[in-house]
Amino acid sequence: MDTIEKLFEGSLWGSRFMVILAVIFGLMGAVVLFLVASIDVFGTAKYVITTYATHAHPEHFHEEVVGGIIGAVDLYLIGVVMLLFSFGLYELFISEIDAAKEKDGEENKILAIHSLDQLKDKISKVIVMVLVVGFFQRVGHTEYHGALEMLYFALSITAVSVGLFFLNKVGKH
Repeated sequence: MDTIEKLFEGSLWGSRFMVILAVIFGLMGAVVLFLVASIDVFGTAKYVITTYATHAHPEHFHEEVVGGIIGAVDLYLIGVVMLLFSFGLYELFISEIDAAKEKDGEENKILAIHSLDQLKDKISKVIVMVLVVGFFQRVGHTEYHGALEMLYFALSITAVSVGLFFLNKVGKH
């Protein structure tokens, strides 16, 4: 019975290497997001240059430029989530990343993940930033037609600010 138990436990422990699929495809997703965001920034820059070269100034020019850049920032942040996810899973299930250690042997704090709670905390903070960026992107395209709508706008900005303040306090002593 002892041999069967050892064989089963060895197989069970070895099954953790299935996580490598999530790591690889998470990295691929991050690369794709970084490429798409970079292409979006390039497209926005090209739009700005051609607009100024033709001396045209479309009605919603600034909103389109800011929206394009903020959209790219949103994609970059989601790419960072994918990177954190991949690094965290690798460190938790496979092995520590030796290259992440500084020259003096100290660990890089950005990628230091020692538990699922730490991974969840880091990912959730970046996701909240993605939501904030998306919020401000949509706010930039909104038209306001009265004082009540402006009050709602001010209250929403206040709520986002308070939320970010408390998010920053989480995990600090």
